[in-house]
Amino acid sequence: MTASDTTSIELTSAPTEAPSLSLTPAAAEKVRLLLDQEGRDDLRLRVAVQPGGCSGFQYQLFFDERSLDGDIELDQTGVPVVVDRMSAPYLGGATIDFTDTIEQQGFTIDNPNASGGCACGNSFCG
Repeated sequence: MTASDTTSIELTSAPTEAPSLSLTPAAAEKVRLLLDQEGRDDLRLRVAVQPGGCSGFQYQLFFDERSLDGDIELDQTGVPVVVDRMSAPYLGGATIDFTDTIEQQGFTIDNPNASGGCACGNSFCG
């Protein structure tokens, strides 16, 4: 997993609920496997929402050893996950999954705060 693993979303305003981000068992298993391959105990999965993509915002998933002021730390079935305070409101209720089929491989995010889509398949409207 690299910093280039992104999916775009567009949200019109930040929801006020705290993040209840979750990982499916398949996503948790894949993250644990990737963390084991890194061979470091200090890494966590960072999930962020940043400006970009063709619809306004995009997700970023990457391993990070940093602790930022205001980070929210979660433990999802033994997987350390961290969300920065600016991204947290956009991720409330989101679920991260991992798909590995002949047609598609990678992480997907089902976010109830995003709806609609665009032609690229990676951008969403809020």
